[in-house]
Amino acid sequence: MRNRYIGMGLGVAMLLVLAAPSIRAQASAEVNTGDTAWLLISSALVMLMTAPGLAFFYGGLVGQRNVLSTLMYSFFLLCVISLQWTLLGYSLAFGESVRGIIGGLTHLGLRGVDGAAKAGMSVPHVAFAMFQGMFAVITVALITGAFVERINFRAFVLFALLWATLVYAPLAHWVWGGGWLMTLGALDFAGGTVVHISSGVSALIAARIVGRRTGYPDKISPPHNLPMTVLGAALLWFGWFGFNAGSALAANGLAAMAFMVTHVAAASAGFTWAVVEWIHRGKPTVLGTVTGAVAGLVAITPASGYVTTVSALIIGIGAGAVGYWGVNILKPRMGYDDSLDVFGIHGLCGSWGAIATGLFATRAVNPAGAEGALYGNVGQLGIQLVGVLAAWALAASMTWLILKGIALVMPLRVTQEDELAGLDIVAHGEVAYHFLAPGMGHAIPVSASSEVSAAERLAQERSPGG
Repeated sequence: MRNRYIGMGLGVAMLLVLAAPSIRAQASAEVNTGDTAWLLISSALVMLMTAPGLAFFYGGLVGQRNVLSTLMYSFFLLCVISLQWTLLGYSLAFGESVRGIIGGLTHLGLRGVDGAAKAGMSVPHVAFAMFQGMFAVITVALITGAFVERINFRAFVLFALLWATLVYAPLAHWVWGGGWLMTLGALDFAGGTVVHISSGVSALIAARIVGRRTGYPDKISPPHNLPMTVLGAALLWFGWFGFNAGSALAANGLAAMAFMVTHVAAASAGFTWAVVEWIHRGKPTVLGTVTGAVAGLVAITPASGYVTTVSALIIGIGAGAVGYWGVNILKPRMGYDDSLDVFGIHGLCGSWGAIATGLFATRAVNPAGAEGALYGNVGQLGIQLVGVLAAWALAASMTWLILKGIALVMPLRVTQEDELAGLDIVAHGEVAYHFLAPGMGHAIPVSASSEVSAAERLAQERSPGG
């Protein structure tokens, strides 16, 4: 009897061994390992864009009393929005469509999101959800550049959660999740409308509602660490290859093309900004050049899977010019304090990129796309304009409502005394540079001596060991 059971067991084991290759073959037919590896790497690259890329880029541009608070925005959002995306956001963006407006609750808590291939794709559903989640994180983080150095941290956290739910998720569904803009035929390969227009326009509204920094524009802290900003820009450029080329959702020729045009657009925009600045102000600056490169990366984002390298070069040139105009001419004329120029770079250049997609898109690059106006399909340009206007309208209206609603229950910004002391101490009880701590004689670049002394006293009282 024992020998019989042993024999049966060995037989079952042999069947499992023999069946294993066929099981693996069946799995490989559904999930492509190369595509999956590329998507996972791209997810990590997009995460790198937020922390430390954007954190360093923004952190170097603020005064030394607000470095940690600025870094905190990006790192904290990496935690908070990742949780929001897991519990609710992904389902609202990519769940079963409800009248083309919002996703349903089919994937609440990532229910049904597992290692099996997502319908119509060669990558696991969970890998796709992870990749898209990194987009949600950085989009909210981009907005923080508009209100650094003065936002109330509690108000910021509440705003981030509401915005990710009421602006990002619906817009992502409209464009990518089977919503009405996707049905209309709007092209947005990697987030010109979903990421950049939404964050840029929201930043403009937030800057208006939260208000200017104390002393703006004459008595504000200059960028305290431009090398940190340059490092952040380099990390953004590096990570953007995953952002755009990863949006092909496969390791194929389209991903390679998106990789190339992303680089060309960034290079041409950085060069253009430097030349325009050289002509306008007499000298090309490091900050201007790296900002121009970021503007080019923003503009090519919606077009990266649809245009040729020559078109990308033109889009980059346009981005350098549009971004420079938005930051150095439009903002001073309008008088708003979008502290780190989120609207000028992401709002305006994202809009330019989305419109340019309607001009330069060609099926020769992506057969699943559409021909643009320059290839005989003028209607695509109109569709792109609809997408741009829809993104502007949703972002502006909902951001206004969210911030006005929060203002009813808590202050949106810190007091003037706290603002002068710096949010590193006020919000987090830390200082970034102890060798420049209060009392060292050059901690606050503000000219009014009474304001300096008040800030010095408060910071000294709140600093560790003070």
